[in-house]
Amino acid sequence: MKPRSTLALPASMHAAAREHLFPGDGLEAAAIILCSRTPGPRMKLLGKRLILVPHAECSIRAEDLLSWPGKYIEQAIDEGEAENLVAILIHSHPGGLLGFSEQDDASDAKTIPALLAAYGDLHGSAIMIPSGRICARLYTPSHCTEDIELVTIAGDDLHYYWHGSPGARPMAFTEQMTRELNRLSAAVIGASGTGSITTEQLARLGFGEITLIDFDRVEHKNLNRILNSTLADADSKRLKTDVMVEAIEKFRGVGSAVGIARSISSREGVLAASQADVIFCCADTLEARYMADLIGAAFLIPVIDVGVVIPTRRCPKSGTAVADVIGRIDYVQPGRSTLRSRGLYTPESLRAEYLRFNNPEAHQRELAEGYIKGTHEEAPSVITLNMRAASACVNEFVARAFPYRHEANEKFARTTFSLAALEEEFESESNFEIDCEAPLARGGLAPLLGLPALKEPRAKDQK
Repeated sequence: MKPRSTLALPASMHAAAREHLFPGDGLEAAAIILCSRTPGPRMKLLGKRLILVPHAECSIRAEDLLSWPGKYIEQAIDEGEAENLVAILIHSHPGGLLGFSEQDDASDAKTIPALLAAYGDLHGSAIMIPSGRICARLYTPSHCTEDIELVTIAGDDLHYYWHGSPGARPMAFTEQMTRELNRLSAAVIGASGTGSITTEQLARLGFGEITLIDFDRVEHKNLNRILNSTLADADSKRLKTDVMVEAIEKFRGVGSAVGIARSISSREGVLAASQADVIFCCADTLEARYMADLIGAAFLIPVIDVGVVIPTRRCPKSGTAVADVIGRIDYVQPGRSTLRSRGLYTPESLRAEYLRFNNPEAHQRELAEGYIKGTHEEAPSVITLNMRAASACVNEFVARAFPYRHEANEKFARTTFSLAALEEEFESESNFEIDCEAPLARGGLAPLLGLPALKEPRAKDQK
């Protein structure tokens, strides 16, 4: 069952908080996390700003006791009120107690009412232990408390801290991994070649819910590379999402998959993706990658992007020959480099793609090339390449959430493989520039993703 409430933090914020909360003196320390929200139905808080309370400003700092200086509560109110940010008061438990003590309850009884009286309908508190693990809870205006079921940290590794569960992480490829995946949700952008194969793997691995986002319909030329598609589907031009949802529900049950027959550039597509714990971008347009970048940053969701291409070359004897067979997998974590800063698209290339898609003749020429650049193949036999790339895409998630590599995950921000040369190359996160323009933890702030085209429709427009 998916968690009712989640607190998501960028890895950089988590690291800064941990360093401050455990200065090495064995005494408790304090900080405040101001959080935006993901639009419903899921209650997901997104760490947006971190206020570090100076150690010397706390009149009491002991091994199991802490006093909160009022001026930092006031600072949190001043900074959070304008955007209605949720304040989470976090402090350390140097002794390792993963839970709230009676002293913590008494402290919250003094500080939380001040926050709720100032603004908002939701604030909370949290504790961190030396390992970096966090447990948190929320307070409503009636002072009722609710435990935050999941705390996520998306960095080189993906951390999932479940409330009340032991600290040990499941081992990769085990039944315990499947049980945890059953509590998580994935969004897949694109339900065609690599997308259908990625979706099939995610469903059989055990993800609790899979959201498929694709506006396109099945055609006969797709049948050699879209899993679960049939002649009847192509004849009736069924939505690709409907085909995949129906197939998944046959072995996972009703409600295990959701189809969104809209573009990822639509408001409906963005809101659907915002509910996920991880996004797999399996589309073949630059616009989809641009949107995946924005969504991942705004809602603190890791994005795994996959692409395949078969470049050709001129050959004196045959005319055209395969130059290479290439697959690429990029792992994008919130707050670091993006697909944009890695050079996968630019404002100029986005504009050129837009013009092609709004020029029917040029659009058809582009589609005719498909996977194989330099030829006109309507139905290329690329399912073996798609299988290889989609498998690497899903295994990238497994390696991050349930680490099994011999080397650190930081070294594998991008993986590129060549089937022609039988080679794999890897690029580390440090090879790419941080994208400082990404809308980190923007949440549901209007307009959605900062794009006027995604503003909420007026009531009269919905009639």
